[in-house]
Formats: sequence, C-alpha cells, structure tokens
Amino acid sequence: QVQLVESGGGMVQAGGSLRLSCLSSGRTFSRYTVGWFRRAPGKEREFVSGISWSGGTTYYADSVKGRFTISRDNAKNTVYLQMNSLKPEDTAVYYCAATVRVTVPQPYWNYDYWGQGTQVTVSS
Repeated sequence: QVQLVESGGGMVQAGGSLRLSCLSSGRTFSRYTVGWFRRAPGKEREFVSGISWSGGTTYYADSVKGRFTISRDNAKNTVYLQMNSLKPEDTAVYYCAATVRVTVPQPYWNYDYWGQGTQVTVSS
C-alpha cells in the first residue's frame, strides 16, 4: 500500500515559482512511476508531468514544458514538481499519483494511488 501526501501549494503572482512535494509512506516507493495531475474548476483532471521509478524518463504536458521540472529523491521517498513562470491558467488543485507501470502513462486511470491534493493559485 502506498500513501501519498502533497505539499508546497499556495498563492503566488504570475511569473512566480512554487515547488510541490509528494511524500510517500511506502517502503517500496522507488518501484513506482509517479505522475502529477491537476484539476481546475470546471475542467477535467489533466496530466501535468510524470517520472519513471529511476528518474530516467520524464514527460510533460505541452502546456508546462520549459516551465515545470519533475524530479525524485528515492532515498527521501519524495517526488518534486518545480513550477516556474507560473500563469493564472496554472491555477488548480494538484495531485500526485503512483503506479507500478514501468512506463509513464498519461491517462489518470492508469494510476492506483492518489494523494489528497494541494491548491495552487496564481494571480494575475
């Protein structure tokens, strides 16, 4: 069983930065692929970024490429999402999720474990 807890959300002005963290309580966290998703009010949940268990493979949604960076520290059971040059359209609840799949899937239904989410609000 994997439990995920996100932190690092908050309110920031456009152009600012935030770093989200996803901490796992599971001892086998290093075996899981992890994805970040977000859900804005009135919109569907969307894939933001994902990272393989080793950290060797990463993917980003086109809307965040060049601005967001995903990384992981398996010794700390933590995955990070560094978000720079934030825009008002990045406002959403951000969730991390984990899957045992070796690849980095984008559809949310491929992920088995989810955190409770952290709110990110970007003001213009």
